[in-house]
This record gives sequence, structure tokens and C-alpha cells, in this order.
Amino acid sequence: MRTIIEPFKIKAVEPIRMTSRTEREGKLRGAGFNVFLLRAEDVLIDLLTDSGTSAMSSEQWAAVMRGDESYAGSRSWYRFEEAVHDIFGFRYVLPTHQGRAAERILFSILCRPGHVVPNNTHFDTTRANIEAAGAEARDLVIPEGRVPAARHPFKGNMDVDLLRRLIAEVGRDRIPLCMLTVTNNSGGGQPVSMANVRAVSAVCREHGIPLYIDACRFAENAYFIKLREEGYADKRPIDIARELFAHADGCTMSAKKDGMANIGGLLATNDERLALEQRNLLILTEGFPTYGGMAGRDLDAIAVGLREALDEDYLLYRIKSTTYLGEHISKAGVPIVQPPGGHAIYIDAAAFFPQIPPLELPGQALVAELYREAGIRAVEIGTVMFGRRSPESGQETPASMELVRLAIPRRVYTQSHIDYVVEAILQIWERREKVSGYRFLEQAPTLRHFTARFAPLSR
Repeated sequence: MRTIIEPFKIKAVEPIRMTSRTEREGKLRGAGFNVFLLRAEDVLIDLLTDSGTSAMSSEQWAAVMRGDESYAGSRSWYRFEEAVHDIFGFRYVLPTHQGRAAERILFSILCRPGHVVPNNTHFDTTRANIEAAGAEARDLVIPEGRVPAARHPFKGNMDVDLLRRLIAEVGRDRIPLCMLTVTNNSGGGQPVSMANVRAVSAVCREHGIPLYIDACRFAENAYFIKLREEGYADKRPIDIARELFAHADGCTMSAKKDGMANIGGLLATNDERLALEQRNLLILTEGFPTYGGMAGRDLDAIAVGLREALDEDYLLYRIKSTTYLGEHISKAGVPIVQPPGGHAIYIDAAAFFPQIPPLELPGQALVAELYREAGIRAVEIGTVMFGRRSPESGQETPASMELVRLAIPRRVYTQSHIDYVVEAILQIWERREKVSGYRFLEQAPTLRHFTARFAPLSR
């Protein structure tokens, strides 16, 4: 059949409160034009993130009821550990309450001032945790990954030549680890090929540099490899994932993405000495090593979710439904990161609003318009999130791209919801010349996009 249907039935529903444009305008102003500061009940379609916003399956809810809340050595922990060992293959596993906790533990142990951590593209919390340890986060994505309209089957790939040059430039001793983010979130949800993972791993092993995978969307990446890379069409996603992780020394993961759960994460490694240090810090800041800041019921939900994320019927639906949104708006001329990613569609806000310069925040302007027009909440991934403000002069340096991410929660919205999103985007597209930019009113020194407040600029 040509029609791709949702491979599930809906057993429970949550009402959406409808709002008027006038009401949304007031809510937006009250939030300082930052949709992070809106109440969820005032949002019609929430595409802010796919992190922790998925609908859990009946099997996951059954697993929640099996949750063992023993402080130490619970049955839930052993089911979680077994699932991680089976899929990821790493020797030592630590549960954390979410991915950024895993990042904080890893980087606070390995990173020091003067260190440089290469990645294809660091996402916001990854970069912030590296910088909090005094190190520098360096992005080494391939050239195609920096051009939204460029088409490449694996735009998330790391530029291996740039990695070699970086090692030669700063020296191996200043690189405590290398990371690959799969899929590449900041770069448009673009996948990394197995050939690239293999090549990066070879360079790292040649120089004795540990390679870590940011595994938030490992299942989606595995499916893209199956669809696009020669030699993988007949392989199961779980086997592709196992091969991918076999090239690495460890991983961090937010289980709120391809763990299909509402909370949780993990840190894994093959290094016994490092695992001991990580465990000691985990006990200090997260909890005992067999719960790591999570309830037993959450560990059980993740153990089921990790396997459900690798189901081929689910992955086909997931990728096709995201592509559906991207294709429908791009056919009308809306500029997006091509090809469509796995978990989200990224609109090129700089091309959408060419009259708005980067320092007038075109991405934030589009985010505000989406909420104003239709009650849709998205997120800016541009100068607000990744730009730099000099603490001495106050001068702003824009980000390399001005994107707006429409992240689709797993198993939450139907095609009619997505059609509503398409209609809203196209209505804004028709009046795009009339939209003006924004300026900062307030901003925090780190991760400013979460709490900043803005004011509109008049044209």
C-alpha cells in the first residue's frame, strides 16, 4: 500500500484547549515573546521538542506497573541494564535522570580548561556542559551540513579531514574525547553514515582518543542507514545499532528521545577505571547506581521503549510522517533543511525572512509568528540558542545558521494535526515580507534561550 498509517491504535486522548488569535497575542506578550515561558495549556500543537513528550505504549504502561522501587538492586534496574547491554553493548552502564546529567558527569571528569572536544555538531546542553568544565566545544560537520538547502544522504557526518587537522593543531593531549551526535540535532536532524562512524573511530583509535556517541536518536539514525547506505538494506535496525556502537568507547543518551520515555538517560563506557569515577560522581549528584535519579517504573519504561524504538513498522511511520510535513511546505517554496530529518523539520528562517538580519533574530520572529498564527510552539536554533554575546562589550556574534525546529513528539499527533501545521506555515509564508525582527530584553549568561525575554522591532 502507498498510504503509510500509524502502526498503533489510540487508547486514551488528551483534550486540546482552543484559543483565539487575540488571546494568543496576549499570552505571547506576557511570555516576553519566548514560547518556553508559555503555559502548555495555552499551546495547541506543541513542537517545541520531542524530548520526553512521546506517548508511551500499552507495554510501557504495563512495565510502569511492574516497577520495583527498591532503593538498591531493584528488578527494574536489571531489566534496564539488560536492554542497554543487548542494544548498545558497552560493559558499564549508569542510569541518569536525563541526558544532560550523563553529559555533566562525563565532561566534569574528562574535561579541563584548555581541552577541545570535537563533535559533528554539539547540541545546546552538550556544548554548555563542555564549556562549564572550561573546555572548548568544536563543531566539525561536513560542508554540506552547513548549507540548509544542500542535499546529501548523510549531512550529519563529521569532516574526518578537519578532525585530523584539529588533532595536529592542538595535539592529542588536549582532546580528552571525541563525540558523534546521531542524528545530528543542531544540523537539522541529519543522520551519520556507518562509513563515517567507522572512519572517525579509526582516527580516534589511531591517536588513542575515546569516541563517544550522543545516542539520543540512535534508532532513527540506524533506520536512515538501512534506507540510504549500501549494504544495509537487508539488516535489522537493532543489528545496525549494535554495529554502530561497536565502533565507540561509550555513549551518553537522553532516553526521552529514542528511549520513548518521559524521563531518564544513561551513561555507558567500556573503561573500567572511568566507570568507577563516573559511578562515584553519580552517587554524589544523582543517586545510587541502580536507580540514578529515576524511579524503578521509569527504568522499566525505558527498557521496553528502547526496543520499541527499533521496530521497523514504527520507524517507517516515524520517518515518513516527518517527511510528509517537510515535503508539503517545501513544495510551496518554504526553505527547509534538506533532506527532511528524522525527528523534526527545520525551517531556514534566514531564507524565510531575508529582510531580517541575523542580529534581529529571524528565527525568533518565526517562532513568535507560529504561535500567534496558530498556537504552534516551535524552537529557534540560531542566534538566540547558539550566538555569542561578549560579556565585556555586549556585542553579539550570530550563529552560522538561523533555523526553526518543528520537533514531532513520538506517537502523539495524527496527520490532521500535521496538516494544520502545514496550513499555518503557508499562511505566514504568504505574508512573510511584513514580519519584523526582535531584540533581547533579558538573557542569562548560559543556555539563554530557555529564559530570555524579547521585544519586537518595528520596521
